Amino acid sequence: MIRPVVVLGSTGSIGTQALEAADNLGIEVKAIAARQPGDAFLAQARRYPEARLVVTGGSKTERASFQEALGRAVLFDMDSLVEVASMPGVVVINGIVGAAGLRATIAGLEAGNRVGLANKESLVAGGPVVKGALRDYGGELIPVDSEHSALYQCLLGENPEAVARLILTASGGPFRGRDREFLESVTPEQALDHPTWEMGQRITIDSATLFNKGLEVIEAHYLFDVGYDRIGVVVHPQSVVHSMVEFVDGSWKAHLGHADMRIPIQYAITAPERALGLAAPFSLSGLSLDFEEPDRATFPALDLSYRAGREAGSSPAVLNAADETAVEAFLQGRVGFTGITRVVEQTLDTVEWRKVEDYDAVVDADREGRAVAASLISGAC
Repeated sequence: MIRPVVVLGSTGSIGTQALEAADNLGIEVKAIAARQPGDAFLAQARRYPEARLVVTGGSKTERASFQEALGRAVLFDMDSLVEVASMPGVVVINGIVGAAGLRATIAGLEAGNRVGLANKESLVAGGPVVKGALRDYGGELIPVDSEHSALYQCLLGENPEAVARLILTASGGPFRGRDREFLESVTPEQALDHPTWEMGQRITIDSATLFNKGLEVIEAHYLFDVGYDRIGVVVHPQSVVHSMVEFVDGSWKAHLGHADMRIPIQYAITAPERALGLAAPFSLSGLSLDFEEPDRATFPALDLSYRAGREAGSSPAVLNAADETAVEAFLQGRVGFTGITRVVEQTLDTVEWRKVEDYDAVVDADREGRAVAASLISGAC
C-alpha cells in the first residue's frame, strides 16, 4: 500500500511535480507547505481541501489576507513545518530550497517516516546529523535528485563491497565549453537558461557553476557510504544517462531515461515497487551519447566541493551557506558569475573549522558561513 504524502515546498518545481505524481498515483495529500502565501499556494490549497496547510513566510498582512481568501485554517510558522513532517505514516517529499529544509528532514526521520529528499542541503550541511536520525529512529531516506535516484536504483540488491565507483553525470550547464573570460560577463538570464532541465533558480545557477554537482558528490558520500576517492563526475550533455555504477568485476550499471523529475519523485513514493508514470515513452533510437571530463580549471566549484567534503565537520555547511548567499547576490546583480566561486572559496578559508555533531552546530556553521559570505560580497569580492 502506498502511503499518503506531505509535500514541503509545494509551489516550487519539485513540489508541483510531486503533487502531479500523487494525483497520478491516486494517493492522499495530507499536507502541503510553501514559503509564500501567494496565488500559487492558494490554488493548491483549494485543490486539496482536506490537506493541512503551512506557510513559513509572508508579512502579517499577507498572511491575514491569504487566510481570509481561503476561508480555512492555515499554520504560519517553521514549527508547523516540523509538525507536518512528523505526521505518522506518510511519505515526506522535502522540496524546500536551502538549509531551512534540514529540520524537516530530521523531523520526518525521527517520526519513522520515509523522506523523499530533494533538499540536498540536508545532507550537505547536516550529513552526520541526518545519518544519526536515520540510524536511531528507523525512518527511510530515498533520494529524489535524478542522479542519486539513479544510483539508488543501480545499487539495489548489490553487495556494497562489489562497488568500485559511483559516477555522477552532469549536463555541463549552459556554459559547457566556455572559457573563464566568457564567464566573467555572464548575466543571470544566461545562467538560468539550462539546456535540458527545468529547475528552481538556485539549482539552475548551481548547475551553471557546477556547484550543484559538487554538492551532489557530498550528498552521495552520505547516502551511499562511499569515500570521495570513489565518487566521480562525468559531463554528459544529453542528460539521458542519469548516473552510473562501476563494479569491481568491470561491470557497469547505468540508469537512462527522460530528463523528467516526475520519474524519480514518483519512485521515491513507491519504491521498491513501480507504478505507471507520467513520462512519455522513451526511445534510444537516433540518440548519440557523449561523455567528457569536467573542466575543473574553468569551473573550480567542483574541486571546492570535494575539498569541503573531505574536510568534513563544518566545511560542507559553510560551503553550502556561502554558495546560497552568493547565488542570491548574483541574481540580484551584486556579484558577478565568477564571483560566486570566489566568495565560497574565501568563506571556506575564513570560517574556523569545527566538529558538527548536532543540529545546533549545523545552524551555527550555516549562520557564520552566510555572515562571512555577505561581508565578502559587500566588500565587492
